[in-house]
Amino acid sequence: MSEHYPTVSNRSEIVFAYDAVDANPNGNPLSGANRPRIDPHTDQAIVTDVRLKRYLRDQLQDDGHGVYIRNVKEDGDQATREDLLKARLKDLDLDDVDEDDIENAVFSQFLENSADIRYFGATMSVDMDDEKVDHLPDHFTGPVQFSPGKSLHRVMENEEYNSLTSVIATGDDKAQGGFDLDDHRIQYAFIGFHGLVDEHGAEDTLLSDRDVRRLDTLCWRALKNQTISRSKVGQEPRLYLRVEYADESFHLGGLDQDLKLDSEESDPIEELRNVRDICVDMSALLERLDGASDRIDTVHVVASDVLEVSVDGKTGGHEFLYDALESVVGSESVRVIDVYEDAKATAPEE
Repeated sequence: MSEHYPTVSNRSEIVFAYDAVDANPNGNPLSGANRPRIDPHTDQAIVTDVRLKRYLRDQLQDDGHGVYIRNVKEDGDQATREDLLKARLKDLDLDDVDEDDIENAVFSQFLENSADIRYFGATMSVDMDDEKVDHLPDHFTGPVQFSPGKSLHRVMENEEYNSLTSVIATGDDKAQGGFDLDDHRIQYAFIGFHGLVDEHGAEDTLLSDRDVRRLDTLCWRALKNQTISRSKVGQEPRLYLRVEYADESFHLGGLDQDLKLDSEESDPIEELRNVRDICVDMSALLERLDGASDRIDTVHVVASDVLEVSVDGKTGGHEFLYDALESVVGSESVRVIDVYEDAKATAPEE
């Protein structure tokens, strides 16, 4: 374990939810038209964990953290994995390192310069003639993992977007044209993810408590800042909740499955168009937290100011949710995340 990276001491379980309005939250290129991924049996929208991690990597890079897996072009050419790997280790001069410390120096330098690997891991199978690379393992298993996200309800595509683009003229002499026909968007989706931070896996990538505190802001800001392309705009973070457990190797599991739309307080599924049309029932989730309150160290939480939730028939906004959490785990065990102040506190060290 590096002195610079005291690794995570507690396991955490994450529920992260965002919504999408008139957007394609995760197109499927194999569909032929990059249509939104939708479960054919339940009609729920699907967003892969790969899509979510890409948002997070892009935000890490924008924040000035070193990122290994990224799109880089130099002189018009796409950087190779070998190029990216060399860049992560360029600051290390083996002539300055004792022979017995080389392996640890390479390992620490790579992870220090690769925040995304500390979170999500990577396969390192790169055939390179480089002494530094020879000291890296073939694979890093990431201690932070997310499951694919699913909407809490069935969704519908808005075919009007596709028909609108199909009538835009492509030339002065044409009344209508055919460019950009692959514009498929869903009307509305409230999408929940489940994540886990494994305290034992953290030792393999030197994931620190500071990294995890950064994750509390990273998910939120990534959805704010990285969903600006034409098909992704219209997505907003609505709920982030990280349950940090006190007991080693313990977590409740599947907390995302305890979220559901409150059918009494939400509009009919066919009429959902934005966050003000829904109310999220959190009764089951809070009941489970209540049952395990003696195993919980801290609940780190932030909710949108326009999100409405219900607990046991009572409804309210984000302050209502925070009070409800305090009632089940104790006020000293709830930390409301200040996203932007915490982002400053976990920014790259100068």
